[in-house]
Amino acid sequence: MLFSQDLGGGGDAQVVSTMLDQLMVTKKTLRQACDRVSEIFMQVEGIDNLISKFSKDYDFNRISRVERNILRLGVFELLFDDAVPPKVAISESIRLSRKFGTPEGGAFVNAILDGIHRSEESKCLLKTVSKEESA
Repeated sequence: MLFSQDLGGGGDAQVVSTMLDQLMVTKKTLRQACDRVSEIFMQVEGIDNLISKFSKDYDFNRISRVERNILRLGVFELLFDDAVPPKVAISESIRLSRKFGTPEGGAFVNAILDGIHRSEESKCLLKTVSKEESA
């Protein structure tokens, strides 16, 4: 769903319908996924800026759509989802990248997410967003 939104969205109803028909997911799970995608896209500008900053030698627009969206999910889980431990967020993102991305994608995703996790800058972004939400 996140990937579909990145491609241009619009077809959410079709994506949801396809997922219900093709995959063994409940409506509740699908609703949670839709909510998560919405939450990520509410933060996407800050998340993308952070990814850009930590992919120093690689232009953000050259990151494959699959890996870009895996990184978005991983960064969101690292910074905004207290229910997911950081090591789990990173390892799940690596696993997704190895399965759906490029052969070297797992190492790339690991380097970016680990750098973000260890940085003070990501903590500042989190504080800034938290202040904006409470205002």
